Amino acid sequence: MPAPNFSHRINQALQSRREKGLERKIRPVIGGNQTELECQGRRYFNFSSNDYLGLANDPELVKAWQQGLSVYGSGSGASPLVTGFTYAHQNLEASLCDWLGYERAILFNSGFSANQAVLFSLLEKDDLLLQDKLNHASLMEAGMLSPASMKRFRHNDTNHLNTLLNSDCANLVVTEGVFSMDGDIAPLKAIQDKCLDRAWLVVDDAHGIGVLGKEGRGSCETAQITPDILVVTFGKAFGLSGAAVLCRHNTGDYLTQFARHHVYSTAMPPAQAHTLTHAVEMIRGQQWRRDNLVELNQLYEELLSDLPQYRETQTPIKPFVIGKSEATVKSANYLRQQGLWLTAIRPPTVPNNTARLRITLTANHTKKQIKTLAAGLRQAIEKQGDAS
Repeated sequence: MPAPNFSHRINQALQSRREKGLERKIRPVIGGNQTELECQGRRYFNFSSNDYLGLANDPELVKAWQQGLSVYGSGSGASPLVTGFTYAHQNLEASLCDWLGYERAILFNSGFSANQAVLFSLLEKDDLLLQDKLNHASLMEAGMLSPASMKRFRHNDTNHLNTLLNSDCANLVVTEGVFSMDGDIAPLKAIQDKCLDRAWLVVDDAHGIGVLGKEGRGSCETAQITPDILVVTFGKAFGLSGAAVLCRHNTGDYLTQFARHHVYSTAMPPAQAHTLTHAVEMIRGQQWRRDNLVELNQLYEELLSDLPQYRETQTPIKPFVIGKSEATVKSANYLRQQGLWLTAIRPPTVPNNTARLRITLTANHTKKQIKTLAAGLRQAIEKQGDAS
């Protein structure tokens, strides 16, 4: 039998993706972290950014990073357990613990690595991992690669979760607080009630932290629960990048010893940790950003709730579900021509026949921009109807 031909395999996979209309493309843009961006010399209203609080390009945060660079230099130079951990990192951990009410915070370079580190470190062969069916790819992949048995419970279905819990082994239940493609909020209190004395609960609150709850403490604060492990990421509402795992003191010690993504990765730049500490202060103290989001959410609902593609959410994530991938891509392209930058999300990222425009609102959007968006969406749907 001949050796595998990697070039043939790659070309075949790419051709299949193109034929199904699922090919992804990367485009360089200017201002992708702002409400207006530029691509190939044209300006667009940007409704695809996860910069929910509008911090990514905020002058106050930019100044904090510049100050951090002047004090700490550019990179950390090593992993946290060598020489990469500084007082800037320590201050960030303390700030997160004070804000979110945990004993320890362990820092990671991305939410993807934080999620994988938690599952790989905690799970053993005879354990049972129970995940919401719509959890992020980082959690699903880690579950499949972990030594534990993994089962998925129906999305936000606590009764189904209850039937899967197994009293004969260690159970780890994992859910997102806010789901990235649907913008809906998990029934966290009901999930925690099912877990009591039966399982540990892990919540990935990447899309809820900073946006929901008192002082932006996220979906868990809104539900009045404290999960065993809380994962927060810094690439959305914080306006930066990286992540942290919030946990009890001994769990933090355990991750420091056994979380390979933490032990064997270069620590985030100390200037970044310094800036993230400042971002925590801004998130906690600048309630007006969340108030702006509430007003924009209400306006978006008023303008579009009569359309069948509309989905109600209490978060800045607004899925506009069209269904077929081809129609969704055509709508995105049409809106691009109208100066609106929206991303078509298709399978396998979302289930078949649920392709959608993933619309995100930020605190920096204006009401005029929301009105322009609504008018464009209506025109795109009308155009699809005319074409059929």
